[in-house]
Amino acid sequence: MPKVVTFGELMVRLQPYNYERFVQADHLEFSFGGGEANVAVSLANYGLDAVYVTKLPAHAIGQAAVNSLRRYGVDTSMIVRGGDRIGIYYNEKGASQRGSVCIYDRAHSAIQESTPSDFDWDVIFEGADWFHFTGITPALGPNMVDACRDACKAAKAHGVRISCDLNYRGKLWSRQQAREAMTDLCQYVDVCISNEEDAKDVFGIEAEATDIYAGEINREGYKSVARQLADRFGFEKVAITLRESRSASDNGWSAMLFDAVGDEYHFSKKYDLHIVDRVGGGDSFGGGLIYALLAGKGNQRAVEFAVAASALKHTVEGDYNMVTAAEVEKLADGDGSGRIQR
Repeated sequence: MPKVVTFGELMVRLQPYNYERFVQADHLEFSFGGGEANVAVSLANYGLDAVYVTKLPAHAIGQAAVNSLRRYGVDTSMIVRGGDRIGIYYNEKGASQRGSVCIYDRAHSAIQESTPSDFDWDVIFEGADWFHFTGITPALGPNMVDACRDACKAAKAHGVRISCDLNYRGKLWSRQQAREAMTDLCQYVDVCISNEEDAKDVFGIEAEATDIYAGEINREGYKSVARQLADRFGFEKVAITLRESRSASDNGWSAMLFDAVGDEYHFSKKYDLHIVDRVGGGDSFGGGLIYALLAGKGNQRAVEFAVAASALKHTVEGDYNMVTAAEVEKLADGDGSGRIQR
Protein backbone atom coordinates (compact mmCIF):
# COMPACT_ATOMS: atom_id res chain seq x y z
CA MET A 1 0.00 0.00 0.00
CA PRO A 2 1.57 3.35 -1.03
CA LYS A 3 2.33 5.75 1.81
CA VAL A 4 1.67 9.47 1.38
CA VAL A 5 2.73 12.17 3.84
CA THR A 6 0.99 15.56 3.88
CA PHE A 7 2.02 18.61 5.95
CA GLY A 8 0.02 21.69 6.88
CA GLU A 9 -2.39 23.42 9.24
CA LEU A 10 -5.61 21.83 10.48
CA MET A 11 -8.20 24.42 11.48
CA VAL A 12 -11.59 24.73 13.11
CA ARG A 13 -14.25 25.64 10.57
CA LEU A 14 -17.19 27.69 11.85
CA GLN A 15 -20.06 28.31 9.46
CA PRO A 16 -23.62 29.67 9.65
CA TYR A 17 -26.33 27.12 8.94
CA ASN A 18 -27.42 26.75 5.33
CA TYR A 19 -26.85 30.01 3.47
CA GLU A 20 -27.24 32.49 6.32
CA ARG A 21 -24.94 35.48 6.45
CA PHE A 22 -22.63 36.08 9.41
CA VAL A 23 -24.68 39.08 10.57
CA GLN A 24 -27.90 37.08 10.83
CA ALA A 25 -26.54 33.82 12.25
CA ASP A 26 -27.08 32.88 15.90
CA HIS A 27 -25.66 29.37 15.54
CA LEU A 28 -22.47 28.16 13.82
CA GLU A 29 -21.68 24.66 12.56
CA PHE A 30 -18.40 23.29 13.90
CA SER A 31 -16.05 21.09 11.89
CA PHE A 32 -12.39 20.81 10.88
CA GLY A 33 -10.45 21.27 7.67
CA GLY A 34 -7.24 22.36 6.02
CA GLY A 35 -5.70 21.90 2.59
CA GLU A 36 -3.25 19.08 3.27
CA ALA A 37 -5.54 17.41 5.82
CA ASN A 38 -8.28 17.34 3.20
CA VAL A 39 -5.89 15.56 0.82
CA ALA A 40 -4.95 13.04 3.52
CA VAL A 41 -8.60 12.17 4.16
CA SER A 42 -9.22 11.65 0.44
CA LEU A 43 -6.24 9.30 0.18
CA ALA A 44 -7.28 7.34 3.27
CA ASN A 45 -10.77 6.95 1.82
CA TYR A 46 -9.19 5.52 -1.34
CA GLY A 47 -7.33 2.94 0.74
CA LEU A 48 -3.85 4.47 0.84
CA ASP A 49 -1.67 4.86 3.92
CA ALA A 50 -2.11 8.60 4.53
CA VAL A 51 0.08 10.26 7.19
CA TYR A 52 -0.75 13.79 8.27
CA VAL A 53 1.84 16.04 9.91
CA THR A 54 1.04 19.22 11.82
CA LYS A 55 1.24 20.70 15.32
CA LEU A 56 -1.85 20.95 17.51
CA PRO A 57 -2.49 21.93 21.14
CA ALA A 58 -2.82 19.15 23.66
CA HIS A 59 -6.22 20.44 24.88
CA ALA A 60 -9.64 19.00 24.04
CA ILE A 61 -10.16 20.98 20.82
CA GLY A 62 -6.77 19.86 19.58
CA GLN A 63 -7.73 16.29 20.34
CA ALA A 64 -11.06 16.71 18.57
CA ALA A 65 -9.11 17.87 15.50
CA VAL A 66 -6.93 14.76 15.66
CA ASN A 67 -10.02 12.58 16.05
CA SER A 68 -11.63 14.16 12.98
CA LEU A 69 -8.81 12.61 10.94
CA ARG A 70 -8.54 9.31 12.79
CA ARG A 71 -12.19 8.48 12.16
CA TYR A 72 -11.44 8.31 8.44
CA GLY A 73 -8.28 6.24 8.80
CA VAL A 74 -5.62 8.95 8.57
CA ASP A 75 -2.40 8.12 10.44
CA THR A 76 -2.02 10.87 13.07
CA SER A 77 0.99 9.40 14.86
CA MET A 78 3.32 12.10 13.50
CA ILE A 79 1.24 15.04 14.72
CA VAL A 80 3.24 17.10 17.22
CA ARG A 81 1.31 18.24 20.29
CA GLY A 82 1.94 21.60 21.91
CA GLY A 83 1.21 25.31 21.62
CA ASP A 84 -1.81 27.21 22.88
CA ARG A 85 -4.36 27.48 20.10
CA ILE A 86 -5.75 26.00 16.93
CA GLY A 87 -6.48 28.28 13.98
CA ILE A 88 -10.08 29.10 13.08
CA TYR A 89 -11.71 30.09 9.84
CA TYR A 90 -15.23 31.40 9.48
CA ASN A 91 -16.95 30.42 6.25
CA GLU A 92 -20.05 32.08 4.84
CA LYS A 93 -21.41 30.07 1.93
CA GLY A 94 -22.26 32.04 -1.17
CA ALA A 95 -25.23 31.46 -3.42
CA SER A 96 -26.17 32.64 -6.89
CA GLN A 97 -24.55 36.06 -7.42
CA ARG A 98 -23.34 36.37 -3.80
CA GLY A 99 -19.85 34.96 -3.38
CA SER A 100 -18.61 33.03 -0.37
CA VAL A 101 -16.69 34.84 2.39
CA CYS A 102 -13.80 33.38 4.39
CA ILE A 103 -12.42 35.14 7.50
CA TYR A 104 -9.25 33.82 9.18
CA ASP A 105 -8.50 33.82 12.89
CA ARG A 106 -5.32 31.79 12.75
CA ALA A 107 -2.59 34.08 14.12
CA HIS A 108 -0.43 32.47 16.82
CA SER A 109 -1.75 28.98 16.14
CA ALA A 110 0.35 26.05 17.33
CA ILE A 111 1.78 25.31 13.90
CA GLN A 112 2.35 28.95 13.03
CA GLU A 113 4.54 29.25 16.12
CA SER A 114 6.23 25.88 15.64
CA THR A 115 9.92 25.54 14.83
CA PRO A 116 11.47 23.41 12.08
CA SER A 117 13.07 21.23 14.76
CA ASP A 118 9.60 20.10 15.89
CA PHE A 119 9.46 17.73 12.91
CA ASP A 120 11.78 14.74 12.52
CA TRP A 121 11.52 14.28 8.77
CA ASP A 122 13.85 11.29 8.60
CA VAL A 123 11.45 9.40 10.85
CA ILE A 124 8.36 10.78 9.13
CA PHE A 125 9.50 9.76 5.64
CA GLU A 126 10.53 6.23 6.56
CA GLY A 127 8.81 3.98 4.02
CA ALA A 128 7.03 6.90 2.34
CA ASP A 129 6.35 7.12 -1.40
CA TRP A 130 4.94 10.62 -1.77
CA PHE A 131 4.99 13.99 0.01
CA HIS A 132 2.36 16.70 -0.51
CA PHE A 133 2.18 20.27 0.73
CA THR A 134 0.54 23.48 -0.45
CA GLY A 135 1.49 27.13 -0.66
CA ILE A 136 -0.66 27.78 2.40
CA THR A 137 1.85 26.16 4.77
CA PRO A 138 4.89 28.34 3.97
CA ALA A 139 2.57 31.38 3.95
CA LEU A 140 2.20 30.98 7.73
CA GLY A 141 5.62 32.53 8.33
CA PRO A 142 9.37 32.34 7.64
CA ASN A 143 9.67 29.46 10.11
CA MET A 144 7.23 27.45 8.03
CA VAL A 145 9.12 28.22 4.83
CA ASP A 146 12.13 26.69 6.58
CA ALA A 147 10.08 23.70 7.75
CA CYS A 148 8.79 23.08 4.23
CA ARG A 149 12.32 23.35 2.82
CA ASP A 150 13.60 20.86 5.41
CA ALA A 151 10.74 18.51 4.54
CA CYS A 152 11.45 18.73 0.81
CA LYS A 153 15.17 18.11 1.26
CA ALA A 154 14.49 15.10 3.47
CA ALA A 155 11.89 13.78 1.01
CA LYS A 156 14.42 13.96 -1.81
CA ALA A 157 17.02 12.20 0.33
CA HIS A 158 14.52 9.39 0.93
CA GLY A 159 13.58 9.10 -2.75
CA VAL A 160 10.06 10.42 -2.13
CA ARG A 161 8.16 12.16 -4.93
CA ILE A 162 6.85 15.62 -4.08
CA SER A 163 3.69 17.42 -5.13
CA CYS A 164 2.73 20.99 -4.33
CA ASP A 165 -0.54 22.84 -4.82
CA LEU A 166 0.41 26.52 -5.22
CA ASN A 167 -2.76 27.63 -3.37
CA TYR A 168 -2.02 31.36 -3.13
CA ARG A 169 -3.73 33.08 -0.18
CA GLY A 170 -3.54 36.85 -0.39
CA LYS A 171 -4.74 37.20 3.21
CA LEU A 172 -1.61 35.39 4.44
CA TRP A 173 1.21 36.93 2.41
CA SER A 174 1.99 39.24 -0.47
CA ARG A 175 2.63 38.14 -4.03
CA GLN A 176 6.29 39.10 -3.65
CA GLN A 177 6.67 37.01 -0.49
CA ALA A 178 4.93 34.10 -2.18
CA ARG A 179 7.12 34.36 -5.27
CA GLU A 180 10.36 34.35 -3.30
CA ALA A 181 9.41 31.42 -1.07
CA MET A 182 7.72 29.29 -3.72
CA THR A 183 10.53 29.83 -6.23
CA ASP A 184 12.85 28.30 -3.64
CA LEU A 185 10.54 25.42 -2.69
CA CYS A 186 9.44 24.51 -6.21
CA GLN A 187 12.94 23.41 -7.15
CA TYR A 188 12.21 20.24 -5.17
CA VAL A 189 8.73 19.59 -6.60
CA ASP A 190 7.94 16.86 -9.14
CA VAL A 191 4.21 17.48 -9.65
CA CYS A 192 2.80 21.01 -9.52
CA ILE A 193 -0.92 21.66 -9.05
CA SER A 194 -2.38 25.08 -9.78
CA ASN A 195 -5.65 26.75 -10.72
CA GLU A 196 -6.63 29.52 -13.11
CA GLU A 197 -5.25 32.24 -10.85
CA ASP A 198 -2.39 30.81 -8.77
CA ALA A 199 0.26 30.73 -11.49
CA LYS A 200 -0.41 34.40 -12.16
CA ASP A 201 -0.53 35.43 -8.49
CA VAL A 202 2.61 33.55 -7.47
CA PHE A 203 4.81 33.57 -10.58
CA GLY A 204 3.26 36.16 -12.88
CA ILE A 205 2.42 33.52 -15.51
CA GLU A 206 -0.97 34.24 -17.04
CA ALA A 207 -3.21 32.45 -19.52
CA GLU A 208 -4.07 34.60 -22.50
CA ALA A 209 -7.62 35.21 -23.75
CA THR A 210 -9.18 33.86 -20.56
CA ASP A 211 -11.78 35.53 -18.32
CA ILE A 212 -12.60 33.24 -15.40
CA TYR A 213 -15.25 35.65 -14.12
CA ALA A 214 -17.09 35.52 -17.42
CA GLY A 215 -16.74 31.74 -17.52
CA GLU A 216 -14.39 31.77 -20.49
CA ILE A 217 -11.45 29.35 -20.58
CA ASN A 218 -8.86 29.32 -23.36
CA ARG A 219 -7.22 25.91 -23.54
CA GLU A 220 -4.23 27.11 -25.54
CA GLY A 221 -3.51 29.74 -22.89
CA TYR A 222 -3.30 27.12 -20.16
CA LYS A 223 -1.06 24.93 -22.29
CA SER A 224 1.35 27.85 -22.30
CA VAL A 225 1.03 28.33 -18.52
CA ALA A 226 1.79 24.67 -17.85
CA ARG A 227 4.77 24.62 -20.19
CA GLN A 228 6.22 27.81 -18.69
CA LEU A 229 5.91 26.36 -15.18
CA ALA A 230 7.54 23.09 -16.24
CA ASP A 231 10.35 24.87 -18.07
CA ARG A 232 11.08 27.20 -15.17
CA PHE A 233 11.17 24.58 -12.42
CA GLY A 234 11.70 21.25 -14.12
CA PHE A 235 8.35 19.79 -13.03
CA GLU A 236 7.58 16.32 -14.36
CA LYS A 237 3.87 17.13 -14.50
CA VAL A 238 1.72 20.24 -14.14
CA ALA A 239 -1.98 19.98 -13.37
CA ILE A 240 -4.26 22.99 -13.71
CA THR A 241 -7.87 22.99 -12.56
CA LEU A 242 -10.16 25.07 -14.77
CA ARG A 243 -13.15 26.62 -13.01
CA GLU A 244 -15.65 28.54 -15.11
CA SER A 245 -17.52 30.66 -12.56
CA ARG A 246 -21.00 31.37 -13.81
CA SER A 247 -22.22 32.10 -10.29
CA ALA A 248 -21.44 31.01 -6.73
CA SER A 249 -23.87 28.13 -7.24
CA ASP A 250 -23.06 26.96 -10.74
CA ASN A 251 -19.59 26.36 -12.17
CA GLY A 252 -18.05 24.54 -15.07
CA TRP A 253 -15.27 22.25 -13.81
CA SER A 254 -12.46 20.55 -15.73
CA ALA A 255 -8.68 20.24 -15.66
CA MET A 256 -5.56 19.78 -17.73
CA LEU A 257 -2.54 17.59 -17.00
CA PHE A 258 0.70 18.38 -18.80
CA ASP A 259 3.30 15.61 -18.92
CA ALA A 260 6.57 17.47 -19.49
CA VAL A 261 8.55 14.26 -20.02
CA GLY A 262 6.30 13.06 -22.84
CA ASP A 263 5.40 16.60 -23.95
CA GLU A 264 1.70 15.73 -23.88
CA TYR A 265 -1.38 17.69 -22.80
CA HIS A 266 -4.40 15.86 -21.41
CA PHE A 267 -7.72 17.66 -20.92
CA SER A 268 -10.52 16.11 -18.88
CA LYS A 269 -14.20 16.16 -19.66
CA LYS A 270 -16.08 19.14 -18.22
CA TYR A 271 -18.69 18.85 -15.48
CA ASP A 272 -21.48 21.35 -14.95
CA LEU A 273 -21.61 21.65 -11.18
CA HIS A 274 -24.48 22.77 -8.98
CA ILE A 275 -22.49 23.44 -5.83
CA VAL A 276 -23.32 22.25 -2.33
CA ASP A 277 -19.92 23.15 -0.84
CA ARG A 278 -16.90 24.23 -2.87
CA VAL A 279 -14.40 24.35 0.02
CA GLY A 280 -11.83 21.62 -0.49
CA GLY A 281 -12.63 21.28 -4.20
CA GLY A 282 -9.02 21.81 -5.20
CA ASP A 283 -7.75 19.57 -2.42
CA SER A 284 -10.00 16.74 -3.58
CA PHE A 285 -8.55 17.16 -7.07
CA GLY A 286 -5.03 16.91 -5.63
CA GLY A 287 -5.91 13.83 -3.62
CA GLY A 288 -7.47 12.19 -6.66
CA LEU A 289 -4.46 12.98 -8.83
CA ILE A 290 -1.95 11.62 -6.30
CA TYR A 291 -3.98 8.42 -5.89
CA ALA A 292 -4.33 7.93 -9.64
CA LEU A 293 -0.63 8.45 -10.34
CA LEU A 294 0.41 6.13 -7.51
CA ALA A 295 -2.05 3.54 -8.83
CA GLY A 296 -0.23 3.62 -12.17
CA LYS A 297 -3.09 5.12 -14.14
CA GLY A 298 -2.16 6.77 -17.42
CA ASN A 299 -2.15 10.54 -17.69
CA GLN A 300 -5.61 10.82 -19.29
CA ARG A 301 -7.19 8.47 -16.80
CA ALA A 302 -5.41 10.22 -13.92
CA VAL A 303 -6.80 13.65 -14.78
CA GLU A 304 -10.27 12.17 -15.38
CA PHE A 305 -10.18 10.49 -11.97
CA ALA A 306 -8.99 13.68 -10.24
CA VAL A 307 -11.67 15.87 -11.84
CA ALA A 308 -14.41 13.34 -11.09
CA ALA A 309 -13.28 13.17 -7.44
CA SER A 310 -13.43 16.94 -7.21
CA ALA A 311 -16.81 17.12 -8.94
CA LEU A 312 -18.18 14.78 -6.29
CA LYS A 313 -16.60 16.86 -3.50
CA HIS A 314 -18.64 19.86 -4.59
CA THR A 315 -21.72 17.84 -3.54
CA VAL A 316 -20.41 17.08 -0.03
CA GLU A 317 -20.73 19.39 2.98
CA GLY A 318 -17.52 20.16 4.88
CA ASP A 319 -13.85 20.21 3.92
CA TYR A 320 -13.35 16.46 3.62
CA ASN A 321 -14.30 14.52 0.48
CA MET A 322 -16.47 11.64 1.66
CA VAL A 323 -16.33 9.42 -1.43
CA THR A 324 -14.74 6.10 -2.32
CA ALA A 325 -12.48 5.25 -5.23
CA ALA A 326 -15.26 3.11 -6.70
CA GLU A 327 -17.67 6.06 -6.67
CA VAL A 328 -15.10 8.24 -8.40
CA GLU A 329 -14.37 5.57 -11.02
CA LYS A 330 -18.09 5.26 -11.74
CA LEU A 331 -18.42 8.98 -12.43
CA ALA A 332 -15.20 9.05 -14.44
CA ASP A 333 -16.61 6.20 -16.55
CA GLY A 334 -19.58 8.37 -17.47
CA ASP A 335 -22.34 7.68 -14.94
CA GLY A 336 -23.21 11.17 -13.77
CA SER A 337 -26.96 10.65 -13.69
CA GLY A 338 -27.26 10.98 -9.92
CA ARG A 339 -29.86 8.21 -9.89
CA ILE A 340 -30.52 6.49 -6.58
CA GLN A 341 -28.35 3.44 -5.95
CA ARG A 342 -30.36 0.39 -4.84
